[in-house]
Amino acid sequence: MPSWVLDVAGTVAVSTFSAYVFLRLRCRRVGNPFGRRARWCAMAIIASTVVVSTALGLAVVAVSHHLRAAYVGLVLPSALWFGKASLRRDGSPRGQVTGPLVDGLMFPLRSLDDLMGEDMQDWCDTRSRAVAGRPGWVADAAHYYHTQTARRVKDHQARHDLDRWRETIEHKIRMAQLADLDSPVRLREGLRSHPSTQNARKYDPDDPRLAERLRSDAENELHLFLFTLYRLGFYKLLIYPFRPPPLPKRKRRVPGTPADAEPTVH
Repeated sequence: MPSWVLDVAGTVAVSTFSAYVFLRLRCRRVGNPFGRRARWCAMAIIASTVVVSTALGLAVVAVSHHLRAAYVGLVLPSALWFGKASLRRDGSPRGQVTGPLVDGLMFPLRSLDDLMGEDMQDWCDTRSRAVAGRPGWVADAAHYYHTQTARRVKDHQARHDLDRWRETIEHKIRMAQLADLDSPVRLREGLRSHPSTQNARKYDPDDPRLAERLRSDAENELHLFLFTLYRLGFYKLLIYPFRPPPLPKRKRRVPGTPADAEPTVH
């Protein structure tokens, strides 16, 4: 087998693996490059990187037989790292702006960022809608998602943020329940006891719409809590409240037929 064939095969294998790894690193803590919408764009980026790496590898072989083409497959995909994704203020991913020329070359990566943002929005919206309008479920969902993820988070700051979101959501739901019960003394004490509700202008105990505002804020904060979980890589969390699958339907037994016998077919 000609040596150039081995060089091409090696470049394809190495560049495919390298492009996948660097794309994952680029999108780490930003989004999932292989989500429902983003996966085709991610695969196109990997494929185009492999094609360019292979072409450059062949050029290296043509110019000098002392260098292995497979090295190109390892080095070239690292360029994906220079287009590392970041976050907009609204929480959706974007590519860093580095100049007109590089910006043009990074157009596929910017498209990937937009698609990852749409996948993340869908993921969070689905879980938020599942508990919308049910205050008790909002607090239970925050507790469930926190229980499933917090111990697996190694970053102390990220874990602190998750703890804070859960505590704030559960506190505001409790305060909303107190407001509904028309218990002004306990409500005032409870509002003052937590930093998230100490702002007397925003959370006035005498405001007749206080309970509604607290519930709305708790739902919004659950959405932000979910954004944080998605960025940390927890893409496969079950939707709370999850429901068990329905039991399989049993065949109807003809009266008089033994329980272990097959039903009579007429």
